[in-house]
Amino acid sequence: MKEKGKMKLGLSMRYLGYHMAAWRHPHVPANGSIDFQYFLRTAKKAEDAKLDMIFFADGIGIRANDDPKGSLARDSKNAELEPLTLLAAIGACTSKIGLVATASTTYNEPFHIARKYASIDHISGGRAGWNVVTSWSQQEAWNFSRDEHLGYEERYERADEFVDVVKKLWNSWEDDAFIRNKESGIFYDESKLHIPNHKGKHFGVRGPLNSARTPQGRPIIVQAGAAEAGRELAAKSADVVYSNAPSFENAKAYYDDIKGRLAKYGRSPDELLIMPGVMPYVGRTRQEAQDKFDELQDLIDPLTGLAVLYNVLGDLSGYDLDGPVPDVGDQRVRSIAENHLATARKENLTIRQMYKRLASGNNFHLIGTAADIADEMEAWFKGRAADGFNICPATLPLGIDDFAEFVIPELRKRGLFRTEYEAGTLRGNLGLQPLVFGK
Repeated sequence: MKEKGKMKLGLSMRYLGYHMAAWRHPHVPANGSIDFQYFLRTAKKAEDAKLDMIFFADGIGIRANDDPKGSLARDSKNAELEPLTLLAAIGACTSKIGLVATASTTYNEPFHIARKYASIDHISGGRAGWNVVTSWSQQEAWNFSRDEHLGYEERYERADEFVDVVKKLWNSWEDDAFIRNKESGIFYDESKLHIPNHKGKHFGVRGPLNSARTPQGRPIIVQAGAAEAGRELAAKSADVVYSNAPSFENAKAYYDDIKGRLAKYGRSPDELLIMPGVMPYVGRTRQEAQDKFDELQDLIDPLTGLAVLYNVLGDLSGYDLDGPVPDVGDQRVRSIAENHLATARKENLTIRQMYKRLASGNNFHLIGTAADIADEMEAWFKGRAADGFNICPATLPLGIDDFAEFVIPELRKRGLFRTEYEAGTLRGNLGLQPLVFGK
């Protein structure tokens, strides 16, 4: 039963933390997102805490507009390291922690992805993972000679075939295909080479991949989509799902839905792990934890906050920030705007209070002592709403420091998290069964 098992934990470490004002925190290095040593130190802290993996989300463009004018110059999410390059470097400097990064199926080719992640799996001794996403933003389209991004159906249709091709390429060679016998002169066994020769709607890829089968059999596949097509892709091909749930009830419904889709693909529920994102603020007391949250909220620049509201409620830059939230009538999505306006009216929120609420991050917030946070995580885990969690700290490295110092010992005390790594590969540490050739 799951109650007797151990939860899986990943650390999402993009940028300087997941709070939009993280870069302004006095103990956060403002240039960290382009500093390899910053990421390496954080990764080593995660490895010291015995976390399963580090996780890098990514976009291939600056996915924001300068609305209102001047807001983009106050956003730290405009300079970062390319994640696969970063993972390869971190992989050479660590030994146990899993290495997962996002790569888009919209603006890459399957052979590129198969080769790069196979290389990282070899470099790291079996710790690589690919987070499969489609690119949805106008800004990304502009960077790849397109005026418009691909439509929803085409993006996911392409993604589904893309993953199939990558898996075929990773299966180009059986585990013992490379004999490398100097005496006989035979380098590989021809009977153990499988040329994909894929011909489909979006891709024609002959192969084979110019890489041996990797230490894990293939890198771990992660999927982060919540929409219908994304859920199907996860059920068909993913080993891990990084989900976003605002409540236990929402997480439980998502968990049951995804797990319920596996059977039609010949898979069992334990072949896919679901790890919701959580943003913990932990303190020795509840007040200390709340103070950490409030400190970051107070660092949100007004223009940055107004930019968060822009696509939801329209341009509010000409209004008193401490006055009521107006209905300016130029919202992009009227239904969402109406919901937020109704909340503002019901709770008598000012513009400042509203942008602080929306700007604090998309992941589920946990604010409290180590026991408080462990209580909530345990409830989700034992209640079959999560197999583990992707920790999304508000700031780095402070967030992993606090989590490792306070929450990890509490989880271990309850028998919910490991004290040592069980295996040398990410697949092994996640508790997934060894991969049979051809899958």
